[in-house]
Amino acid sequence: MEYEIEGGAFPIVVCTLQKGERMQNETGAMAFMTSGMKMETSTGGGLLKGLGRALSGDTLFLNYFSAEEDNQKIGFSACSPGKILPIRLNGSSTIIGQKNAFLAAEDSVNVDIHFRANLGTGIFGGEGFILQKFSGEGMVFLEVDGESIVRELQPGETLLLDPGHIAAMDESVQYDIQRVKGAKNILFGEGLFFARVTGPGRVWIQTMPISKLAQALIPFLPTKTE
Repeated sequence: MEYEIEGGAFPIVVCTLQKGERMQNETGAMAFMTSGMKMETSTGGGLLKGLGRALSGDTLFLNYFSAEEDNQKIGFSACSPGKILPIRLNGSSTIIGQKNAFLAAEDSVNVDIHFRANLGTGIFGGEGFILQKFSGEGMVFLEVDGESIVRELQPGETLLLDPGHIAAMDESVQYDIQRVKGAKNILFGEGLFFARVTGPGRVWIQTMPISKLAQALIPFLPTKTE
């Protein structure tokens, strides 16, 4: 499978498949496909797995696309302004993504739910208890809000972030929350909690979480008049 990401701030990943190659995606992300592609829809491993995926922010069903001829193309588009993040899994690596991160992947990639073990992290961490986990071997494409940067953390190295800015991270990265100190900082600063991530591993940071974009647009929305 080969791919190319196009579209700027409203991206689409166009994948070229050879005969027999197969892709999976969340329902609604497919923008176009050539006539030599075949589509099937299923829960991707049974009803319970589909329900778990729905709890993590995606759809109950997955679409599977198989190339019946060589050089077939299919495009998967993001649902909000931002980036499409391509990550290649090598069979031993696992990526944890934010809710709604999954866009599409090769059929050899496993898409599962991931529970945060720490109660406080789940309540105050900004994205809830349930995240998404991607393992296996092959390409996975994730949606990122705004632009994205990646930080490679060394063992024991710690980074503090606004919780909503974490797009994805290696499973090896430890994730917890840290309370902001000082009443002024809480009232007039960055809120009650920081996300604290500790290496080793990569952390992908998104610059404009969709929740912050929605808040920024509220003053410009028309108000209801009687």
